[in-house]
Amino acid sequence: MKHKVVSMGVFVALAMVLSYAESLLPYFFSVPGMKLGLANVLVVVALYFWGPKEALLINLARILLMGLILGNGIHLAYSITGGLFAFLAMYLFKKIEGIHLLLVSAAGGIFHNVGQMLIGSILASNWALLFNAPFLLAGGILSGSIVGIISYFILKRLQAPASVLKE
Repeated sequence: MKHKVVSMGVFVALAMVLSYAESLLPYFFSVPGMKLGLANVLVVVALYFWGPKEALLINLARILLMGLILGNGIHLAYSITGGLFAFLAMYLFKKIEGIHLLLVSAAGGIFHNVGQMLIGSILASNWALLFNAPFLLAGGILSGSIVGIISYFILKRLQAPASVLKE
C-alpha cells in the first residue's frame, strides 16, 4: 500500500512537471488554449495500471495544484471541467469490451475539449464559442491519440496486464 501511495505521488509530480513545461510552449495548432495534454499520459496510465479511483485522484490533484500555482479561478474552472469530462469519457469507454487504449485516450481528448467549450459558453454567456467545435474536436482526437500512443508504450514497459496491451 505504501508503495502505491508513493507511486501515485510520483505520478502527480510528473503530471505537474509536464503541465508546467507545456504551459511554457506556444499554443498547439495556433488555437488559443489548446495544448497537447501530455500530463494526461499519467492519468491514462494510472487508469489502466491501478484503476479509476487512483486515476481520478491523480487527475484532480494535478489540476488543483497546478491551478493554485499557475492559474486563477477561471483557468481552474476550465481545467477541472475538461479534466472531469475527459476522465468520465475514458472511464466509460474503457468499460466497453474490446475498445483499445488508443480509442479510450482519444475519447478523453475529445471530451476534455467538450467540457471546456461548455464551461466557456456558460461563463461567457455566449454559445457562439461552439463554432470552434470542429477544430477543437479534431485537435482532441489528435492530442488524445498521441497521449494514447505514449501511454501504451509506458504501460508496455511497466508490464501492465496483457488485456490492456492487446493489439
